[in-house]
Amino acid sequence: MKLYGVIMAGGGGTRFWPLSRQKKPKQLLNLSGKELMVNEAIDRLSYTVDKRDIFIVTNESQAHQMQDVTKGRITSNHILSEPAARNTAACVGYAAMEILRKYGDGVMIITPSDAYIRDTAAFTRVLGAAVRAAEKEDKLVTIGITPTFPATGYGYIKFDKSGNKEAKSVLEFKEKPDKETADSYVATGEYAWNSGMFIWKASTILKKFEQLIPDIYADLKSIGNVMGTDDEGLMLKKVYPNIRKISVDYAIMEASAADGDVLVIPGEFGWNDVGSWDMMGVLHNEDEGGNITIGDVLPINTTNSVIYSNKRLIAAVGVDNLIIVETDDAVMVCSKDKAQDVKLIVDDLNAAGRKELL
Repeated sequence: MKLYGVIMAGGGGTRFWPLSRQKKPKQLLNLSGKELMVNEAIDRLSYTVDKRDIFIVTNESQAHQMQDVTKGRITSNHILSEPAARNTAACVGYAAMEILRKYGDGVMIITPSDAYIRDTAAFTRVLGAAVRAAEKEDKLVTIGITPTFPATGYGYIKFDKSGNKEAKSVLEFKEKPDKETADSYVATGEYAWNSGMFIWKASTILKKFEQLIPDIYADLKSIGNVMGTDDEGLMLKKVYPNIRKISVDYAIMEASAADGDVLVIPGEFGWNDVGSWDMMGVLHNEDEGGNITIGDVLPINTTNSVIYSNKRLIAAVGVDNLIIVETDDAVMVCSKDKAQDVKLIVDDLNAAGRKELL
């Protein structure tokens, strides 16, 4: 069956402020020192899907830049531009409608643009198993990450571990747990981290939309009815910004799991969502003091810190467990254990109308 890749690249990456901005968010940054995160996602997916069949869904404000940085990798008309951010249900449904109406049914492999995966070969093997399951079972398939520690920053997938099949029946999706709950999840061997990667037929997911979120399906269908005509752009701008905001996890996956229609393939391939500055150790080696330093940095008696210099020298003396980031127009300092709260800076700047810093 025809294979399509869909890379979700519309996020703002607010936990990576001040480096990540609305016009140049995390997925358009080179955090690894090798390539832009979105290009790494394309190259990784191309081992399974022909690059000519890979699509990117991004925000309208990022679309032109996305075309520029992915030139030679992605066909320009495969970069789908959202007029407004409406969460992942709209993003996934839009891509499925585009594929089904313009290119024909097939299996979609949906991945985020900003995850880090160390072992591409193992990842490719897991994707192959997921594709086979989606073709055979006609169900919704997701990739679970075998936990390597009791993480409290990830959602979990509970599955039926009995039997020898690679694809396990999903019993329930769990929110981010506290430490004690995470310990119990890992101890049972019945839970995987939720990676946010999905594999299913375009026709199958749209049937689920029609069944579970008929209002969003109706909006997407009105766009789909004029796809390939001169009215497509106007209809997209008219309808898309009014689509209800909801994630595909809440809208589709949880209810479908309760119906027995979701499978998970647990795997371990060095996955990390690199969601905030404190995770930079996934991409870079620490120095003898446990620091991650990028750019012109002079750490003296400094330990366990992440320090990023864009241009100017950052000299840090006698500090521990800090994140320090310097860009042309901002300096951000926070405790390493408060890395998730960097997004609050963006919220406050937005409330204050300081758009130039967003």
